[in-house]
Amino acid sequence: DDSGSLLAAEISKILNLPHNDPQAAAAARSKYRMRQMLSQAGVPSPDYQRFQLGDDPVQIAGQIEFPAVIKPVDLSGSRGVMRVNDQAEFIAAHARLKTMMTARYGATDQSLILVERYLPGIEVALEGILDNGRLLTLALFDKPDPLDGPFFEETIYVTPSRLSAEVQAAISACTARAAAALGLKIGPIHAELRINEQGPWIVEVAGRSIGGLCSQTLRFGINSSLEELILRQACGLPFENLQREGVASGVMMIPIPEAGILRRVDGCEAAAAVPLIEGVEITAKLNYPLVPLPEGESYLGFIFARGENPAAVEVALREAHQKLSFIITQHISLTPIT
Repeated sequence: DDSGSLLAAEISKILNLPHNDPQAAAAARSKYRMRQMLSQAGVPSPDYQRFQLGDDPVQIAGQIEFPAVIKPVDLSGSRGVMRVNDQAEFIAAHARLKTMMTARYGATDQSLILVERYLPGIEVALEGILDNGRLLTLALFDKPDPLDGPFFEETIYVTPSRLSAEVQAAISACTARAAAALGLKIGPIHAELRINEQGPWIVEVAGRSIGGLCSQTLRFGINSSLEELILRQACGLPFENLQREGVASGVMMIPIPEAGILRRVDGCEAAAAVPLIEGVEITAKLNYPLVPLPEGESYLGFIFARGENPAAVEVALREAHQKLSFIITQHISLTPIT
């Protein structure tokens, strides 16, 4: 996680182990500092303005161009990130963000928020590892579901990418420039980018590996996991074989359809029986509250698939998801659900 990357950098510095500078790790976690450094280095990223949570939303709306994206500066997983298309939507989103940040994270009127220009285009995720400042691209994930807002809940990741070799090379080059601009030099990185007619744009670069259980989609060399590669580098062991397995793979992060109490999940066996599906893991706990985005920070679970090509993997993930049903109540019931 992002906070763990800060701790790792600080401890490694004390122990004289290979590490990213703690300031670089902090920059990769702060959306505001990241925007500053990317802009200074000329790395394509959205225009932005910084405000305080207590600033008058009407005044802010008069200073920005729409459509825009409002977000907190230090939360991950798309928490609090909302697209707004006009002044009325901005005022409503600002109020929602203020309530969330104050109630859940102890924010004050002086807490910082960002308002960025909305970037149209498709979105991809790059998984890589830095070795003495050189980016080694491990996998490029397509995100076939559009992420146009108002919230930005990620669902399907599929690799290898179906983009052209030229576009993929441009994505890797842009990510390498971004990592260098932040001062990241060693270890895993996870980058999110938007691609449009102007080329790739950095949404964010995190100084960590992919989150959740998504790394289960990746195998390298003779069945090595992503975590094995990361640990081998950290221990000073060779990790030359970075070739991803020859088949396509993908994961669906199962979205939360509504807020409430998760009572039951049906259809797991049917979903797991869909051709190409390798596993269905429900990580949300029964009888616990579900909180969807933008306030939430988790998923119902994960569906994994492998196949000959990305299109077949995507179809399998969607079919498996259709087999699942979730029983969610809006209040705590004293009567068991059967």
